[in-house]
Amino acid sequence: YFSSSQDPAMGILERIKDIELEMARTQKNKATEGHLGKLKAQIAKLRSQLLEAGTSGSGGKGEGFEVSRFGHARVALIGFPSVGKSTLLTQLTGTDSESAAYEFTTLTCIPGVIHYNDAKIQLLDLPGIIEGASQGKGRGRQVIAVAKSSDLVLMVLDATKPHSHREILTRELETVGLRLNQHPPDISLIKKKTGGITFSATCELTHVDERVVYQILHEYKIHNADVLFRGDHTVDELIDVIEGNRKYVPCLYVFNKIDMLCIEEVDEIARRENTVPISCYMELNLDGLLARMWETMSLVRVYTKKRGGKPDFDEPVVLSADRGGTRVENFCNHLHRDLAKDMMYAWVWGASARHTPQRCGKEHDLHDEDVVQVVKKKKAAVGEAIGRFRQGPKDEPARIADRVKKAPLKT
Repeated sequence: YFSSSQDPAMGILERIKDIELEMARTQKNKATEGHLGKLKAQIAKLRSQLLEAGTSGSGGKGEGFEVSRFGHARVALIGFPSVGKSTLLTQLTGTDSESAAYEFTTLTCIPGVIHYNDAKIQLLDLPGIIEGASQGKGRGRQVIAVAKSSDLVLMVLDATKPHSHREILTRELETVGLRLNQHPPDISLIKKKTGGITFSATCELTHVDERVVYQILHEYKIHNADVLFRGDHTVDELIDVIEGNRKYVPCLYVFNKIDMLCIEEVDEIARRENTVPISCYMELNLDGLLARMWETMSLVRVYTKKRGGKPDFDEPVVLSADRGGTRVENFCNHLHRDLAKDMMYAWVWGASARHTPQRCGKEHDLHDEDVVQVVKKKKAAVGEAIGRFRQGPKDEPARIADRVKKAPLKT
């Protein structure tokens, strides 16, 4: 037993357990909504302290996985030990990742690159995580930190094991602020210096009311703020907005080892949302997995075209909504940082154009496999401008007295 003075993290974990026990004992009804909301806010604050203590206090040199970003997107493989993550990386990228019949074969992060649809996708094989990973068990925190920096999470599951494994992994990721297949809640929270709390909603709220919102804000010591709900959101989503450190990442649930199931069970798995059944051993449905990854990440390939020339279909500029955006301005910034400033307009061919070609501005949204030709502003050469806009040196002397007088007209 460790006292809280010896290890502050242990004291925080005990307090979290006490609050969770109190929540389990409390009946859920209209009268206890505010109390449960306060308890949830207290747990969220303690978990944030736990993460800060883990990153600043115990983290020494050499901890974590240092993998530099490469390619147009990053995909992380997460799952329990011995579910086939290393085999999947080897088959998709050709990178050798050690795989064996015992657990925890992979002890560090192994990167690989998938070349698909003219794009380079970085795939990271991470060590298997276990229950309690969010509290640091089995290098769990480092694994989850890499997942936070990725554009897509592939949760690899064993189709022959219980389906509760998916809920356990999701819970571990949500504990550290990772939200899978969710959108940021449409809640506006603007802190003020004075004026108290102003609460308003554009729709009918069924999960929270004004009293619950006030109690949660007071728990965070927020006494002056404007709160606006634009959707029917829950207490947990309001706490996510107040905390402000949540990461929303798309996730695909990849069920491996379907060659050990009957066709009815495979059909039942395939019909679930955000789920892809595969078999690494028999190489089943790996092409379908790549297509589903491409569709989920919503990558946009844009080809360049010079004036009077043919489009360059060899090297596309790959844009995504998560990495900057998919507008013409983002396309210009990928090519050169000053190109958006010098651009006058752009000609666009493809699915996003109403007619071919369409003359567009910086705000135009590009679609996959569009062709873009950027037309720059014309810069006048020095001395070309006329009148008072002329920039070059004048031929006549600076002083009027020094100018050569014209000969008088003959009469």
